[in-house]
Amino acid sequence: MEAVMRARLWLGTPYRHQASLRGIGCDCLGLLRGVWRDLYGHEPECPPPYSATWAESAPPGSDPFIEAATRHLLPVDEPLGSSAPRPGDVLLFAFRPHLPARHCAIASGPDAMIHAHDRAEVTEVALTPWWRRHLAGAFRFPPRP
Repeated sequence: MEAVMRARLWLGTPYRHQASLRGIGCDCLGLLRGVWRDLYGHEPECPPPYSATWAESAPPGSDPFIEAATRHLLPVDEPLGSSAPRPGDVLLFAFRPHLPARHCAIASGPDAMIHAHDRAEVTEVALTPWWRRHLAGAFRFPPRP
């Protein structure tokens, strides 16, 4: 899939909070934003500045990552965990059951994903049972015009 090919171009990009420049720096959202730009051009909306702990301070009952994904991506119809993600699916993760999703990745295969990891770089890693337990949502890029 095109999204996976585009995401792989970001491999090795250093982690930089709030950045979205291939080869220079990005965080997980910056990787997703960069792939979106590669696929569609301009981003559909600009995220506001956010702290490293933004999810912990989100208003109760809100899930900003899921809400933004719902505005711009297509929800995966299969229930979470019932099937393997397709290459190019956008995966959202919540690390605590009572907190909103705070991390994203792009599935590169049924058991692998590409993501920007704090204090590291963009890497392609196994979609292990640990990651699957924290999966909070799965979405697909919309068709390209």
